[in-house]
Amino acid sequence: METQAREFLNKILTTPSPSGYEQPVQEIVREYAGTFADSVETDVLGNVIAGRNGNAPFRVMLAGHCDQIGLSVQYIDAEGFIYVLPLGGWDIQNLIGQHVTLWTKSGPIPGVIGRKPIHLLKDEERKQVPKLSDLWVDIGEKSKEAVEKYVRIGDPITVQMTVSDLKNNCIASSATDDKTGAWAVMEALRRIRPEKLKCAVFAVSTVQEELGLRGATGAAYHVHPHVGIAVDVTFASDCPTIDKKQTGEVCVGKGAVIERGPNMNPAVVERLLEVAGRENIPHQLSASGSPPGTDARIIQMTRGGVASGLVSIPNRYMHSPVEVVSLDDMDAVADLLARFIEDLDESFCVIPKNSE
Repeated sequence: METQAREFLNKILTTPSPSGYEQPVQEIVREYAGTFADSVETDVLGNVIAGRNGNAPFRVMLAGHCDQIGLSVQYIDAEGFIYVLPLGGWDIQNLIGQHVTLWTKSGPIPGVIGRKPIHLLKDEERKQVPKLSDLWVDIGEKSKEAVEKYVRIGDPITVQMTVSDLKNNCIASSATDDKTGAWAVMEALRRIRPEKLKCAVFAVSTVQEELGLRGATGAAYHVHPHVGIAVDVTFASDCPTIDKKQTGEVCVGKGAVIERGPNMNPAVVERLLEVAGRENIPHQLSASGSPPGTDARIIQMTRGGVASGLVSIPNRYMHSPVEVVSLDDMDAVADLLARFIEDLDESFCVIPKNSE
């Protein structure tokens, strides 16, 4: 991965963007996109839309969501312990004992997530999965009044955001879902060769995907694309306990995942496969029987319909503080999208038809 691309990735992975509170990371996206895009705008929802060759008649939208799952301050008790509500879907067991950061108006405040020690748990409690209300955030203060000097109800919280380099060009971080997708669409936009660009292309760092695909809904309506491709993470099956008969076979390090199913336009899928083969871009296939919970789902149904696609990055341990992805897979996705867009013009027919 090129130095500038890796620096951009590290910045967004270590910058907070819980769903609904994406502004800090979007500032980084705007700054990066401004070095190569013809236009960069932010809509009222907070989506960042970077465009190139925007006046061309055939329009393509790339979408990767920048929001991460997080927590929000809900209640502060008399002793200064903070109770939270979820922003997105957590496995509560992953939160126990985590270092967290509260992002407040006065600046970041470190804390930890506490629970009753195992020594004091009753036998029946040890057998139960804890509820979020059984956990609390401790910032070290001694009273509600002391905490309220820094913390307000509704302040967002993230688990500790770091990037760890693993073997075989893999990384582990708490928000590869889906900042790697936001990275990939912006990188694809940057990697398109100007002399080969014949369509208008808009890379969108979308918001609030984890709360119901909310950002992509407005962005797709605004961009009004003919083709719309979402980039998200998908379940890697190359680790213990994952049943390939349930998820299909998807491996970290084996390239971009091109998705097939009712959510994906057949012409878009076939062109992606054709480009990947011609350009020797590592890729894998995955199938879905119904529209998955990604931005592609809402893009497809925008206005009169959009020829949608979904390209995914294999991810181990999704929705946890230690999500693992491959930098090589990310590069493959960015390159695939760039070459795919270079291959398009207004003659590309997106109407599904018999291939015979």
